[in-house]
Amino acid sequence: MPGRLCHGVIVDQGGAPPVFSASAEIDGDHLHVVVAGEVDMATADTMLQAALREPAERITLDLSAVTFFDSAAIHAVIRLAQQFPDRLTVLPSRQVRRVLDISGLSGQSWLKPA
Repeated sequence: MPGRLCHGVIVDQGGAPPVFSASAEIDGDHLHVVVAGEVDMATADTMLQAALREPAERITLDLSAVTFFDSAAIHAVIRLAQQFPDRLTVLPSRQVRRVLDISGLSGQSWLKPA
C-alpha cells in the first residue's frame, strides 16, 4: 500500500525558483521527509516541524537534494536524533555530508553514506 502525502512546504523568493521545500509521506509507522534546497536559520524549523507533524515510529530524513546546510540545520537534525534514538535515518547530499563531517557528526549511526 503506498504511503499518503501528509504535507509539503515550499518557500518562494518572489518569482525566483524556490530555495527550500519539504514534504512528508507516511507509510504505516514510517515517515519519509524529503527536503530540497537551502536549510538555514530561516528554514531549519520548517524542516523539523515537517518531521514532527505526523506521529511516526521511524523517520527517514532525505536530504539528498539539499544544497546548503548551516548550524541551525545541524541543530534541527540533532533534535530529531535525540527524539528518535535508533529510529532516525538521514540520507545526506554531498554538501550535507561535508558539513556533518566538519562538525564531528560523521560517525553517528543515523547518518548514511552520501
